[in-house]
Amino acid sequence: MKIRIGIIGGAGYGGGEAIRLLLNHPQAELVFVHSRSHAGSPLHAAHPDLLGETSLLFTDVIQQQVDVLFLCLGHGESKKFLEENKINPSIRIIDLSQDFRLGESVPGREFVYGLPEMNRDRIKQASNIANPGCFATAIELGLLPLAKAGLLQEVYTTGITGSTGAGQKLQDTTHFTWRANNISAYKTLTHQHLKEINRSLKQLQPAFNSAINFVPWRGDFTRGIFVSSCVTVDKPLDEVKKLYADYYHGHPFTLVSQDTVDLKQIVNTNKCVIGLEKEGDKLVVHSAIDNLLKGASGQAVQNMNLMFGLPEASGLKLKSIVF
Repeated sequence: MKIRIGIIGGAGYGGGEAIRLLLNHPQAELVFVHSRSHAGSPLHAAHPDLLGETSLLFTDVIQQQVDVLFLCLGHGESKKFLEENKINPSIRIIDLSQDFRLGESVPGREFVYGLPEMNRDRIKQASNIANPGCFATAIELGLLPLAKAGLLQEVYTTGITGSTGAGQKLQDTTHFTWRANNISAYKTLTHQHLKEINRSLKQLQPAFNSAINFVPWRGDFTRGIFVSSCVTVDKPLDEVKKLYADYYHGHPFTLVSQDTVDLKQIVNTNKCVIGLEKEGDKLVVHSAIDNLLKGASGQAVQNMNLMFGLPEASGLKLKSIVF
C-alpha cells in the first residue's frame, strides 16, 4: 500500500526537491503537483532535470484523493491556502513555510514542530507538521544536546547559506553577477528563524533566557548551510562529545564527526554533520546541512515516513556531491 501524495506549490525549489524525492520513494505515489502558473505544463517545464522521469503535468485542480499534502508555498501562503480551500480533514498536512512553526493553527488543524531529533514521538502521532526552517534546523541540531543537559548559555552563531535559500524568484542578491565572488551579511541579529530556535531550545531547557546572537551570511554557492555556534561550557571536550553522541544515538541523519566538517559532506543528502572544538571554556559547534533537503524537503519526507510508520530513512539514502 503506497502513500498517495499531492504537492501544492510544485514549481519552486522546495517543490522541485519534494518531487525528486517522492518519485523515487519506494512507498510513495505522487498523485498530483499543483501550480497555478504552470498548470497544463509538464513538470520538466519548471524542473528541466525531470525530463524523462515522469509524465505528470502541473495542475490547478486540488485533488482530495490523497493521504498527505506537502505545502511548498511562500511564507504566509500556507495559512491562506488552508483557510480558503476545504481540504478533507483526513488528509495530513506537511507545511514547509514558517506559518505554523510557533504554534499557530487553523480551525481543525493543530501543528507539531517537525524536528525529528527533538519531537520524533509527537511526529509519529501527528496529522499536521510544521517543517522547521533551514537555518533553524542547522542551529538547533548544533545546540539541542546542550539544552537537554541544561548547559546552554548565551550563544554567538554565524551561518552561511547558498543562493537557493532565497527561493527561486530572482532578486538582486541572488543574481549570478552579484552573488559570484561575493559574501555579505544580512538580517544581522534579526533573522526570522530566531523565534523558532528560541522556542525549541526552551522546550528542552525551560530556564534558558539568554540571547542567541545570530549573524547570517549569503554565500557564493548554490546550496548548503554551514553554521558555527560559540557558547561557554565548563566541561571537558570528551564529556561534551559523549553528550552529543548519546543525544543523537538512534537518529539516522545527525552525525557527530571526529574530524573537520565540510559543506561537501552534506550537499545532496538529508544529513546534518556536527563537529565540536573547544578552547578553554569556549565550545564551538559546527553544523552543516543541505538547505533544500534536511533544511526543507528532505526533512519533510523524513516527517512523512514517521507519520505513516515507515522506516525513518525511506527514500532518503542520497549520495553526497564530493567533487
